Amino acid sequence: MNPLLVADLLLRLGHGPRSATTSFLRELCCWCREAEDQGLPDADRVEMLRLLVEKLGPGGHPGDPGGGECRSRGPAAEQDLPSSLRDVAVGWCLPLLRGLRLEGPGGQFQEPSRRLVHSLCALLHACCRQAPPALLQDVAGSSLRDLRGHTEERGRVGPTGGKEESQSPEYLDIRVAIEVLVKTAPLLLERGIGTEELLSLTLTAVKVGEDSVASRMVTGVIPALLPNPGSSVQKCPTVQDIWDRVKRWEKTTSVSRVLLLLSSLPHHLLLCTGDRSPHQTFDLRTCPQFWEVVQRGLVQPDNTSRKRAMYLLKRAVDVSNTLKSEICSECQAESDVCLFWWSGEKSKQLVQLWENYILIMETLEENQVHVIRPILPRLKSLMDATVCIDRGRALFHTSWLLCAYKRMFESENKTAMKEGLFQFLDLGVMKYPFRTQELCEFICGPVMDALSESTFYSRSPDQIIGSCPFLAVKLQTFFVDFVENVAEEFKGDFLMKLIKSMAAKHWCAIPILFISQALMHIPSRRTWGVEGLHALREVICCTMTNHQVLLRGAAQCYLLQTAMHLTNVENVTLSDISNFLASIRTEEALSRGTKLWMELCGWLHSNDRNFRPEEGAAEIPLKRSALSVYIQNLVEQYMKVPATEGENASYMPDWFEAQLVARMILLAADVEEQFSTEGIFDGGDQKALACFLHPLTDALWKLNTHAYLPVLKADKSLQLLLKLLEMSHTKQQITPEDRVLNVLRECVMSSVEQVLEYTLRRLTSELQAVLDLDRCRLYLAVMSEVVKTLSTVGWTRGSCIWSYISSLTQVSIQYLQAPNDNEVLKLGQQIQMVVARASLAWVCKITTQYPEVQLDSLEAVKTLVKSVLIGPFNQNLEKPFCNKQDNGLLADGSSAQGWGKISTQYVHDQWACIYFIWNKFEQSSESVADKSCELSLPVVENPALILHACIEAVNIVPSDQVLPILQCMKILIPKLYRSEESLCVKSLDLAWKAVLDLNSNQLHFWPTLNAYIQIAFHQQLLSITGECGIGIKVKEITNKLLEISQTKTGVFNMLITHCCQTWLSTASTTKDFLPDPFASAENHVDLFVEACLFGPVFRKDQRLIQDVQIHIELLGDECAANGSTEYENRDDQSVRIWAINFLCQLNGSNSLHKKFMENVVSKLLEKDEELRNTKGRYYVNSMLHRLKNRIWQTLLILLPQMDQVFLSSIIETVYRSGSSDNQASVKYLIEWFIILILQKCPEFIDSFWRCFSYNPENTKTSICTFLAVLVHINVILKNILKKDQYLKKALSVILPWCLTHNFSVRLYALLALQQVWEACLLSKLEGEELHFLAPIIESCLEQVGHKQITGNAGKNWQRIQDHFFFGKFQPLEDYSLETIFYIFPSLSDVIEDEWIPAWKFNRVMDLFSSSSSVNVFNPRSQICDVKLTDWIQRDKGYGLAEVNQDTEWTDVQKKIMPWKNNIPDQDLELIYQERTTKSGKSSNSSLIIVASLIDKPTNLGGLCRTSEIFGASALVVNNVHCVNDKQFQALSVSAEQWLPVIEVRPAQLVEYLQQKKTEGHTIIGVEQTANSHNLAQYSFPEKTLLLLGNEREGIPANLIQHLDVCVEIPQCGIIRSLNVHVSGALLMWEYTRQQMMKQGVRP
Repeated sequence: MNPLLVADLLLRLGHGPRSATTSFLRELCCWCREAEDQGLPDADRVEMLRLLVEKLGPGGHPGDPGGGECRSRGPAAEQDLPSSLRDVAVGWCLPLLRGLRLEGPGGQFQEPSRRLVHSLCALLHACCRQAPPALLQDVAGSSLRDLRGHTEERGRVGPTGGKEESQSPEYLDIRVAIEVLVKTAPLLLERGIGTEELLSLTLTAVKVGEDSVASRMVTGVIPALLPNPGSSVQKCPTVQDIWDRVKRWEKTTSVSRVLLLLSSLPHHLLLCTGDRSPHQTFDLRTCPQFWEVVQRGLVQPDNTSRKRAMYLLKRAVDVSNTLKSEICSECQAESDVCLFWWSGEKSKQLVQLWENYILIMETLEENQVHVIRPILPRLKSLMDATVCIDRGRALFHTSWLLCAYKRMFESENKTAMKEGLFQFLDLGVMKYPFRTQELCEFICGPVMDALSESTFYSRSPDQIIGSCPFLAVKLQTFFVDFVENVAEEFKGDFLMKLIKSMAAKHWCAIPILFISQALMHIPSRRTWGVEGLHALREVICCTMTNHQVLLRGAAQCYLLQTAMHLTNVENVTLSDISNFLASIRTEEALSRGTKLWMELCGWLHSNDRNFRPEEGAAEIPLKRSALSVYIQNLVEQYMKVPATEGENASYMPDWFEAQLVARMILLAADVEEQFSTEGIFDGGDQKALACFLHPLTDALWKLNTHAYLPVLKADKSLQLLLKLLEMSHTKQQITPEDRVLNVLRECVMSSVEQVLEYTLRRLTSELQAVLDLDRCRLYLAVMSEVVKTLSTVGWTRGSCIWSYISSLTQVSIQYLQAPNDNEVLKLGQQIQMVVARASLAWVCKITTQYPEVQLDSLEAVKTLVKSVLIGPFNQNLEKPFCNKQDNGLLADGSSAQGWGKISTQYVHDQWACIYFIWNKFEQSSESVADKSCELSLPVVENPALILHACIEAVNIVPSDQVLPILQCMKILIPKLYRSEESLCVKSLDLAWKAVLDLNSNQLHFWPTLNAYIQIAFHQQLLSITGECGIGIKVKEITNKLLEISQTKTGVFNMLITHCCQTWLSTASTTKDFLPDPFASAENHVDLFVEACLFGPVFRKDQRLIQDVQIHIELLGDECAANGSTEYENRDDQSVRIWAINFLCQLNGSNSLHKKFMENVVSKLLEKDEELRNTKGRYYVNSMLHRLKNRIWQTLLILLPQMDQVFLSSIIETVYRSGSSDNQASVKYLIEWFIILILQKCPEFIDSFWRCFSYNPENTKTSICTFLAVLVHINVILKNILKKDQYLKKALSVILPWCLTHNFSVRLYALLALQQVWEACLLSKLEGEELHFLAPIIESCLEQVGHKQITGNAGKNWQRIQDHFFFGKFQPLEDYSLETIFYIFPSLSDVIEDEWIPAWKFNRVMDLFSSSSSVNVFNPRSQICDVKLTDWIQRDKGYGLAEVNQDTEWTDVQKKIMPWKNNIPDQDLELIYQERTTKSGKSSNSSLIIVASLIDKPTNLGGLCRTSEIFGASALVVNNVHCVNDKQFQALSVSAEQWLPVIEVRPAQLVEYLQQKKTEGHTIIGVEQTANSHNLAQYSFPEKTLLLLGNEREGIPANLIQHLDVCVEIPQCGIIRSLNVHVSGALLMWEYTRQQMMKQGVRP
């Protein structure tokens, strides 16, 4: 029954006396309260009460039949009614609303609460309409107060200072307060109450409120405040008022909120002809700020904002096309440009341009590159439209294209990003009218963000290894062209912004390398000053976080060159330059003697007089260079220290300053060396450098003569001396005589005695504080450089070093052996012990490093030997006493927290001494004549005691300090592995644990791993045979190393390098009592075979890094990083390189070598047979393919060393390998191998003929291999004088295959026949058989020769003749490492990872003493010049070449977006039903899809997508939370956001179906029953409910009886049922088709 009629009936029944209306109203209120469930009334009763209130009084419904009676009520009733209405509104409704929430605990909307809120708000509206304005003010006032408090809490609106704002909110949920305002806003507008305040608060809430609050404001409150057509309200807000307020919002305001507001009012803001009323003159299309908002929205990261912006753009274009009037956005300044304009004359052309643009932007929402790629050429037509001028305006503004590119750069598909980036760089942007400032910002922003993706810098397939990536080349060209063509006033600002954008983000090694390289190519120009150098310095700091040292160094080199090219020297001082140079690492980029160093010297010299003078500096004399004056002042200022040392006297000076000064001194000295000047430096750089160093030499001379010389000055002078000595050494000789280094050495020698005396005094008596330990390290480092200098200039000039080491050793031993009277040593005593131990460790290091000095002959050193081995091992230093009152500080004021590091360093230094002594004993024990009395020490005679101490030490010290302990183990374990096997095994286990702990510490991991490998794979341990404990442990270690090498590159390299060097060691040649080290190689053939086959499949990032490193290495001296960084043997290819080079060093005449090689060959053939029988996938570049390729490459290397006897044992195995199915690269190697065997041993030719009669099943795959061998018959028979019988046999073997039905076999046979017949003619063979065969053979060859001009057969004949293996390849002349490992793989479609260039072999080959048995480089150039033939198809370019550039003929995939009937999503968190209601979809269809019986999320997701596509009114599921499932979302692709999803449990289905029946729906089930209708013949009613069954069980029997109709899909196959999603889709389409036909719409 109609609720309105019920209300009218109740009113009539209750209408008696005039006072009875209000009492009746109160009774109805009580009636509503009676139905309260858990304190909440029933929404239906509240709705009934609302209808009754609306029927009361003059505010009743128009046409109300009882209106007259109501209006005739007397004055008492009229006075009583407002009071009753106030009781209902204020006394009952508002308290209920204030306690309600629209959201549950999980953030989900609660439907009962939501319905009740709407009913109560409607009741409030009815009461306020009937009551006086005071009630409206009270009801709306509380909501306004809460809204104001909400906005203030969001931090945008300042408090007014009133008492009300400080109170707690009246409403429990602000959304409920907003619903009240939504209902009361029309009344406020009608009565003119608080409209201005409401509008202001509403816009503020949209701006700063929560998402749900902002959404409800724009969908509820704002439309209520705007005038409706025909409205009589005079004073009301207009859309222009709203826009004027929005324009004043700060730019920091989220653009999504502005779009949310604008897209909610499209009919008010963007008017069509029919929508425009005479008084409405405001048009948003004329506002430039509107178009700026749209552009910002199109590139927002969230999809919703982009949809809203696209909707506004589409509507604006549609309105413009409909009106066809002149329109142009206003320009507030002359510099402003028109972003959008329209002309009726150009309407058709403009529509086409904008439709293309919209298509592009919509397509970019997709992630599939095949969808995006075809639309890229359309950008070109839009770009051309930007230069078509019409009355001073371009048809299309360039800023819209920047939006498209920015959107492309933010795509989730990396390939789409890359293609967009490539297209932009190739665009030639300066040819188009971009706004320069906008374009500069775009390059510094989105373009730089896109360039940060490392994968974009991978090589193109047609580029060789080591080539510069295409992107890097394009980037260089782009930067050069842009800087050269941009307006002069923008160049400096652009480059400054570019560098700052680089400094503002974290970069991976590869992008920053190539961007720096591109910047370096910008032509020299004076651009920036100090600010630019600071920004570049920040960029350099970004490179320091990268782990790839070579790439890091190369980037620093390029950035330094960029600084030299672009710095305006007139705006910077030499101090600024020196501070910038200090950020570049010497050991990575700016080492002395490199090409970059020389370039820097030249730059400093050429700009010498152009640098800005230092502040307060005196005028530079004409005969002196500015650089020399600056350096002289710099050194003088550096050497100045305060007269009183003050509180910080105990702290070490900063190393940064010393490094800066040392580098500048050396630069200035080399400048004077290259460009000698006049005046004071007439003597060249020698006098110049001496002048620079005068303050330093003066301080060094005073070290030991001035008792009151400040410690700070002494430390600074020693720091500078150390840095000068470290940085002066060059890896490349600068000149035949390095005069700078000679002068520096003379400086050292002039003060060497003072330095020795000072450091000796300090080390032996004056270092007693914790902070003095840094000084100890400084003094010892200086002494190391002094000794190194003495070793160069001659020890005769440094005889004082002997007395220095003797004194230092004696005093240090005394400190360590001093009796301890007190139980706890004082801090100073313990520091002295630490210094003494470090000093002794230094003595041991120097004695080992410079054996020519014979320091071990000193008595002090002999005493050191005894003292170290007699003293206690692993003695820890007890932590000094410190009071809690002193906050844990020691006696010298330093913190006690770092004492553990001091103690472990003490133990570390002790083991450094122990290793020195044991190593000395080890060397002396090798010669009986050198044995001394020290060998009789008990600890030496009992090495197990020291090994126990080693185990204890490994448990004490941290892993990064175990190196000297492992070095001791390297000596001890080979002595004890027989007698103390378990102890040795335990030692190896602990040492391995220490190695693993350092896995993430690159600085210490590799030296520690190297030491461990030297222990576990010592020569004596390698020679162990049998299953003993230590042998098993070595095998276990081998397996662990192989396992870790799969994930960490460089591990196996270190192992195989050590083994190869051990096996080929020549040290034992002079020691007849030691076995040949190569004998142990026999025990590790399996390990060596693994090395020959090693090479895990690289990840793309690893392969990319290796490619870039090779590119940098191939630059040679052009990149200074190659001369600064040391080569690290951590390339995974190095494992095979070492193994192959090792094999090339072996000699077949050596019995040990011969046996080893034969075992390797046997193992490789066994591996090949194992792979041949495996069931793995054997596709191109699979791991199986790579392994087989590596096997036959190694076999080819070993073949020349094999004798005939051994080859006879493997020849049949080789034939079987040839007869199997192989990839092209493996096939070529096997064929080459067979050719060389037959050429070396012609005796095997007779066995070769049997290969042509193998199993017929293998004929197709194998016969081509053997026929290819016969193509090289001339090579095989090269050393045979009588060739007749072999050629005749070859002809008889080949001819039958020329007639086979298989085309490939026939082609190979004809080619072999051609070569053999030519050999016959050349040898002038005679015989009756040949006379008979000659016409047949010549006829065949002549016929196939004619085919080359017609048909595919002729083309293939020409191709196979041109193939490299049958053309320019010569099996004997081209036998080299380069051919086997680089040329063949590159010509055989093998992935680049497998290509090993010859220079890599050559680099390792130089480390061996003997020459290689195989040529490294190919002696012939013919095969090196061969290009890929048509047999191998490869992709060229980066993909854009495949795109059809003709936009008129390019068809693209377009997603249908019915925007005219679909307003973008306004409410970010509303339930799905409300979303779709606002989108206008719910009224278009009466089809309901019930999927409550379906379980799988994939089926539900697919149904959701299909239901949304065909416009279903709702999708019913058994659990609404299924929409959050990832599998559901993967299939639904956001359809759940646009389709009402309702939850109905299977147990509630009966009730739900009955309810829908009462509403007029026909219940249709998709099921095969006895009475089911054929889908092709059934006519669907408009109101249809489609019930889908369960995936397995279908529709249960208890539900079938509730169905009105069963429909089945006609089938032609055997399978009984379709997938439930497919079934539902078929029925939905049939329903949609029928409804469209009924409406006269063609489907």
